This record gives sequence, structure tokens and C-alpha cells, in this order.
Amino acid sequence: MIVALDALGGDRAPSESIAGAVQAAREFGIEIALVGPRGLIEGELAKHAPQPAGLHIVEASQAIGMGESPAQAVRQKRDAAINVAMRLLKDRGAVAVVSAGNTGAVVASALLNLGRLPGIERPAIGAMFPSTERGVFILDVGANSVCKPSYMVQFGYMGSAYMERMFGLQRPRIGLLNIGEEEGKGSDLAQEVYEKLKKTPLNFVGNVEGKDITAGAADVVVTDGFTGNVLVKASEALLEFAFARVRRVVDSKIQYRLAGLVLRDALREMRRRLEYAEYGGVPLLGVNGVVIVTHGRADAMAFKNALRAARETASSGLLSAITGVPKK
Repeated sequence: MIVALDALGGDRAPSESIAGAVQAAREFGIEIALVGPRGLIEGELAKHAPQPAGLHIVEASQAIGMGESPAQAVRQKRDAAINVAMRLLKDRGAVAVVSAGNTGAVVASALLNLGRLPGIERPAIGAMFPSTERGVFILDVGANSVCKPSYMVQFGYMGSAYMERMFGLQRPRIGLLNIGEEEGKGSDLAQEVYEKLKKTPLNFVGNVEGKDITAGAADVVVTDGFTGNVLVKASEALLEFAFARVRRVVDSKIQYRLAGLVLRDALREMRRRLEYAEYGGVPLLGVNGVVIVTHGRADAMAFKNALRAARETASSGLLSAITGVPKK
């Protein structure tokens, strides 16, 4: 089971992407195709001698930058690392793709090279959000800034399949992110999606507010990609702010520093559970292949865990569970 890694994707690539691949091969025994310029990859691998078994280099001469037009760049740069990685997946040379590159380019490349699963109009990016127990799966968090009601109903089906296959959760509770819990709340789009979700066989529990997500009111929360992306990025920023404030307060007085020493391991464990690098990456659902998108600022740990998540997802049978989702 070879996982294809876009070695050029991300703000800190290729140093962090290659370092994460080396760690994943050593710790998890994952076989990885490193996609990018051979000379560049060989130079990075030389920093990690002795190299573990299972690392292969697949030549790709181009990269797609964060500021480029995704669809145009994907079509024009056929030898871009993300395109080469997707073709490996399509041709069964790999079972999954991992990238921290331009999200729009990853989505466009997946659609161009892999196509959509039957019954899916638009793919969605899902993300695990911390809550009281296993976490809440939110989608879409960035693939579709503008959505039709049918897209969001399909997000509910895909999210339900993900939680069933990846976490063994039977009949996951599906919630619709809204500004109030009562039926009839929210925009015209939200109200129409609510009515459609009510008529599905999904375990739809109604509207959920932002405050309900961490309380575990639903297992899957459906929203449009614009709102979901703002929610996730605002939460990441709030987490960074909170930990920075804790550090500042702890450093302000000697008695606080002593207390900080006592609580250090607990605070580190709490941060580890909330840090995106621990989850590694999030799935792009609805395309005909396993694609894991990780953070543009991903470090070696995030890449390592994204590669682990890719292999686990490829082994889960998730694609067959999504196939056949009704369009309406």
C-alpha cells in the first residue's frame, strides 16, 4: 500500500514533508512515493541517513504555488507534483495521496484526474473538531465557498459514511450548523437544507449552533465551505491565543511558574489532543480516490500523521460506502 506524497506542497516543503515521510516510514512502516524533483528530494533525504526502507522517488518537475489560480495551474502544469501524485493514484500505483499544497489546486487536480464518485455533485473537505468524546466531523471546511442545498445533503451522507467506517459509529447523528436550534432559523439555504435532510434516512438531529459543536450535540456537522473554513481557522487562532496567554501568565510570577512546572505534562497533553498536527490531515471526500489534505503550515509531525491517516482511510472501505449517495 504505497501512499503518494506531494513533496512540494506546503509552506515548509520539501524539508518538513520529507522529514515527515522518513518518520512515517520508520515508525509506521508506510511505503511512500515522494513526488517532486529527484535532485531536490535526494538532497533532503541525505539529511536523514540512514534512510528507512520503503521510500521511492517519482519525478515531477513543476509545483503549484499558493497564489496561483488553481484550475488554470492544474491544467497548464501537467507535470506538477500534485498532478503526478493523482495520476499515481488513478493508475493504482498508489492507494492514497497526501498534500499540504494549494487547497484549490488539490481539489481541482483530484476532480481532473480522479473524477467524482457516483451520486456526488461536489467533493467536500472534512475536519475533526474536538469535543467531549471522539470529536465531531465538520464538512465542508473549504472546498466549496458557495453551495447548493443538494451539495450539503450529500455532505451529510459522506460525513455519516466517514464516521461509520473510520470510527465504527453506527448511525452517526447529523447536525446542520445554524444560528439557532429551532426549525425555520437561518438563511434560505439553511432552511432548504434542513427540509431536505429531514426527508433522508440519515440520523438527522436538527440545527446545531457553534456552541453545541464542542458539547457533542452531533457526530457530523454539515455546513458550506465558506462558513466551515472560517470556523476552523478562527478556532485554530483562538487555540494559539489561549496557549500564548497561559504561557504569559505562567511566566509573570514565581508562584505561577512553580504551578506551571506541576501542570506542564497535563498542559502538553491537552495541547497535543487539540493540535491539528496530531490528526495530520483531513479527507477530501467525494472524489474517486483517497486524498488527504494537510495544513499549509504542516511540520514533520503533521506530515507523518497525514500519511498514517491516508493509509488508514485507504484500508477502511470508505469509498465503497460513499458510492451510491442519492443526488437529492
